[in-house]
Formats: sequence, structure tokens, C-alpha cells
Amino acid sequence: MRRIGILTSGGDSPGMNAAVRAVVRCGIERGMEVYGIQRGYEGLIEGAFLPMSRRSVGDILQRGGTVLKTARCPEFETERGIKKAVSMIETLGIDGLVCIGGGGTLKGADELSMRGVKVMGIPGTIDNDLGYTDFTIGFDTAVTTVLEAIGKIRDTSSSHERTTVIEVMGRHCGDIALYAGLAGGAEEVLVPEREFDINLLSRKILLSANVGKLHSIIIKAEGVEIESGKLVEIIQERTGRETKLVVLSYLQRGGSPTMKDRILATMCGAKAVELLAEESQSKAIGTVNDEIVAYDLAEALEQENVFNEEMSDERKFVYVKK
Repeated sequence: MRRIGILTSGGDSPGMNAAVRAVVRCGIERGMEVYGIQRGYEGLIEGAFLPMSRRSVGDILQRGGTVLKTARCPEFETERGIKKAVSMIETLGIDGLVCIGGGGTLKGADELSMRGVKVMGIPGTIDNDLGYTDFTIGFDTAVTTVLEAIGKIRDTSSSHERTTVIEVMGRHCGDIALYAGLAGGAEEVLVPEREFDINLLSRKILLSANVGKLHSIIIKAEGVEIESGKLVEIIQERTGRETKLVVLSYLQRGGSPTMKDRILATMCGAKAVELLAEESQSKAIGTVNDEIVAYDLAEALEQENVFNEEMSDERKFVYVKK
């Protein structure tokens, strides 16, 4: 294993830079040449490669986003695009590839693996929607960002005695909403994994107001079927209380990664280089019970992401199980 490449793809997440740094430094430590691929699979197809050194990854550990940049690449979803990527890897003499990103990124990595490329997948996404790993890089930072927002929104909601619906990211996974709702003391959390009872939700808001509670905070995952603006209208109509909507959107993707995300990213990056040095078959790297693990890439992608029933039952949210 003489020369390895590294890319970040899909949505950016805090901690990606820490993973890039670990791969570069650990690779150089083992005598490898390390090349950074800009703009993910798009850059892979176009041959946008840069040699990486210790200096090139200096002072990036604490930075959000990704220094390698990222992009969506529809062309890579085609057979022609994948063949172009494989051809470019062969042309540049890349012996192994490290791909950092979410489910789409790892599926792309698996396509390359099936065509003979050694690939190590690192889970970089705030959504925490990959079944083979307990946590993904960026999730802890995103939840921390939401918690900060909840605290500030609670101040103004209390002052105006209003209900506030806070929409958070996560696509079809409700983990950001669930964890932030529990840690932030939200009255209710709505997630795509469970249906909810709008009548019960409205009654709980009214009961809270009647016993003197000044505000109600509702955390809603973006994947919940009802549109957020419509939800606000229904709540206001049924409770008679002023109800506002706050959509946090891309705010959750930015910012300096937390300690947990920096360490997870660093450990995953180091493991990726270790496996490449051992000429291992393609793997998906993650964490289970606070231990760094590596599964066969194709098998890891088949693992279902299981909703945390125990956490949802803890607060008796207004769920109706599907």
C-alpha cells in the first residue's frame, strides 16, 4: 500500500476535518503517499487530486466543514461515471481509498469496492442514520447546536408565553430530534419513525398552560410527514395559543466539532489507515459500545437503523407506534 486517496462526500458534518487529518498523518507515519480528492466523487471523476502533507492538515482539527470540499455527483450514480472513477484511480496509482460521508457516500464506496478498489468507509453525517454504528461523526455536534438553540428560544418563548415548534434535520432518522428533545427538556418530540396524536399533543400544551407553564417547546424532525408550517397552524387553532416555527436548517451542520466528534473521527481515521496497511478487504468503520469496529462494507450497509425505543419511552412522547 504505497499511495492512498481520501475524499469527503455528501452533506458536510463537523468532524470531517479531524478524520482527514488522522488519515493523512497516520498514512504518512506508515510511509504512504496521501492524496486528497476535492469535491468528493465529482473530483474523483475529474481527477481533482492534491498531495497531502502534515502541514496541509495543520490547524484543521477544530474547524467545521471539510477542507477537501464536498459535492453531490449525479454522474457517479451511473455505470459510466463509476467506470470513469475507477479508471482515474488506476491512472493515478491509488492503492486504497478512504471515503468519509453518509449512506450515499458509503454506497458509492461499495460500488468501487465491487470493481476491485480497496475502500474504507468512515461515517461522516449529522443524521446518525447508519445502522452498523452507534454514532456517526457530526451527530454529537449537531445535537449540541440544537441544544444551544433550544435554550435561547426558550427565553423568548417564556417572555411571550408562546408555543414554539423547532424543526431539526435528520432526513428520515429522528435521532437529532430525540436526543436534543430529551437533553433539552422539550415538551414533545416528533420523529418520522413514529406517528403522533395531534389531539393529545394539543391537550398536553393546554394542560401545561393551565398549570402555569409559560411556554411549550416542540421538537420536530424534518422527516415527519406533516409540513411544519401546517403543524403550527393546527396547534395554534386547537390551543388558541400563539405558536411560532423555527427551522434550524444548515445551522446544525456548521461549527467546531465537539470533543466526542473529534475523538471519534480521529479514531476512525487511524483505523482506516491501519486496515489499508494490512491490505484488508473493504470495510465500514464505526463505533459500537464505545469501541471502534470495522465491518464488511456491503454487510454494514445492509444493517437496519433501529429506532431507540427505550429513549422514546423514557418521556412518554405522543407517539402512536406504526
